[in-house]
Amino acid sequence: MTESQRPSGEYPMYPSYGNGDAAYPPPPSYDPAQPVSTGPGTTVWPAPGTAASYSGGAGHGGDGSHGVPHAAPEPPASRRRARRPVALLAAVAIAAAVVGGGTATVIGQLTDDPAGSSSAGSVVPGTTVSQSSKGTVSGVAAALSPTIVEIGATSTAGQSTGSGVVITSDGEIVTNNHVIADATSIKVTLSTGRTYTAEVVGTDADKDLALIKLKGASGLKTATLGDSSKVAVGDQVVAIGSPEGLTGTVTSGIVSALDRDVTVAKDGDGGSGQEQGGEGGGQQWPFEFGGRQFNGDTGDSTTTYKAIQTDASLNPGNSGGALINMSGEIIGINSAMYSASSASGSDGSSAGSVGLGFAIPVNTLKADLDTLRGGSGS
Repeated sequence: MTESQRPSGEYPMYPSYGNGDAAYPPPPSYDPAQPVSTGPGTTVWPAPGTAASYSGGAGHGGDGSHGVPHAAPEPPASRRRARRPVALLAAVAIAAAVVGGGTATVIGQLTDDPAGSSSAGSVVPGTTVSQSSKGTVSGVAAALSPTIVEIGATSTAGQSTGSGVVITSDGEIVTNNHVIADATSIKVTLSTGRTYTAEVVGTDADKDLALIKLKGASGLKTATLGDSSKVAVGDQVVAIGSPEGLTGTVTSGIVSALDRDVTVAKDGDGGSGQEQGGEGGGQQWPFEFGGRQFNGDTGDSTTTYKAIQTDASLNPGNSGGALINMSGEIIGINSAMYSASSASGSDGSSAGSVGLGFAIPVNTLKADLDTLRGGSGS
């Protein structure tokens, strides 16, 4: 048997197993008084009591006992194993943060939480349409219908029906000049069915705009005036008005064109004794476009303005009503529409919208409001 060349007492000897000479390596040395931490991927060694219970001959230079040496350094492999739970916990924490962040985003979107919504980058700008209904025709209709009224104007030429938009809570209403021109009395019906009498505040025949005021009204829901300079061809729009006296009728379509030169009559009777259609089944307001006249003769006294063209269905009685974007903002005041029946001279069987409607841009209205409130027009 080969003898060890190590100096006596340099290393402690450990018990032999089976062959009497070969000894297994000692288990890692832990302080018996300290607990051993465990976790995923960590090797669990025998408890201190077990490690100290080995029996056998005394080692060279030992003290006669075969306990675990106290000062031995921890093997590098054990350090690597000890780091694994930390790395795993860090990974789990990062995953939780990612999941948590996504959850916060979803909750923010569902609860209108600004922090959650802003992080998602999908916040829709504040409008009069509820958060859950933004971008839908039904949402726009529900929000804006209470702000659109039916206007019945009586004059020496008869009675006409049009629409209007409430812009102040005490009853200021914008409509077309041709709806109330020469009227001796004006009756306004809200979406709730309640009626008011109204008086003319100011008119602007050149822009076909008018401002009327309800008597004794308060607490009315008002429309938001948008920015027509941001309107683009192809934008989806909603029209609300009172065609043929059917209060609160909603139609939808798109913006077909911009800056159309539309010419309308400045006279209250349209230059030919025709009325804005309504209860009496009269014809639509006549207008000119591209050198041609539609819906009758516009007469000698006319005015021309730049209009938004839409294919949203407009019919007699929609004049003065609202053209609305999908954020619930007024972008135009409906003013002229082509009627196939009146143009062709046929009977009422072919009456109705053919997808050619025009609206006065809301920026034209906003620029003219002070003038209208002053009781005069340009």
